[in-house]
Amino acid sequence: MTTSTNSGKHREQIMHIVFTLSALTAIVAVGLICVFLFAGGVPAMLEIGVLKFLLGKDWSPTDTPASFEIFPMIIASIYVTTGAILFGVPIGIFTAAFMAKICPKRLYAFLKPTISLLAGIPSVVYGFFGMVVLVPLVRTWFGGNGSSMLTASLLLGIMILPTVIGIAETSLRAVPEELYEGAVALGASHERAVFFIVIPAAKSGVMAAVVLGIGRAIGETMAVKMVAGNQALLRMPKEFLKGLRTLTANVVIEMGYAEGLHRDALVATGVVLFVFILLINLVFSLLNRRSAL
Repeated sequence: MTTSTNSGKHREQIMHIVFTLSALTAIVAVGLICVFLFAGGVPAMLEIGVLKFLLGKDWSPTDTPASFEIFPMIIASIYVTTGAILFGVPIGIFTAAFMAKICPKRLYAFLKPTISLLAGIPSVVYGFFGMVVLVPLVRTWFGGNGSSMLTASLLLGIMILPTVIGIAETSLRAVPEELYEGAVALGASHERAVFFIVIPAAKSGVMAAVVLGIGRAIGETMAVKMVAGNQALLRMPKEFLKGLRTLTANVVIEMGYAEGLHRDALVATGVVLFVFILLINLVFSLLNRRSAL
């Protein structure tokens, strides 16, 4: 009996060490990414001038003297991400509510694997779909050449659906059934109970789904590069039917031949993206704390 007890304790200690090392590995990985980005990007920002780098409108790495200013790309990234959220989040949350509380079992057995499959499709395949399907549709219905902010927003809205649906559905299923049953007992219809009781009760999980969707959208590269136009002459994005260049697209387009300050400026662009994600998560944490009070 004592031997088996000691063996069980040893197994628990081993698994405790394994889990601790796994957690530390994730922390170390994030730390190394931070060190690489900030060590390469912050000196470049200081050399260019932080305000000039962030608020300037001229990105001309091949000119003499070269100019590295990313404000139009920041605005482009914000516009495209906002469009993706406006398109993808409502559809994702409504789909999650349907799957969690309304969907028939036979349809669910088909719908769940299909959405999981969407999450596994490579970005370049989404980009090819955007080029072949969305670009011609936008060109036909709205005008322009089809490679535009609108097309990129629609494609990103589709791409974030699996993330939003998966997390939101899990959160909705975690809501105590008593809340739903109490609403129905008080006279609410099935749909009213779902949309006015269950979804608000799962708001923390739904917000987490939105935050992760934003992170996926703002960090997407290849698909946006393929459908957003990526005009050589960088300009402020002003129209939905015009092309633009996002921060991520600029990095992937120019990193292959960049060197010196040009390369460091691209790394600094990664710092800006990283800070965006940190701010988004910080806002989410503050909203969660506020709702918990």
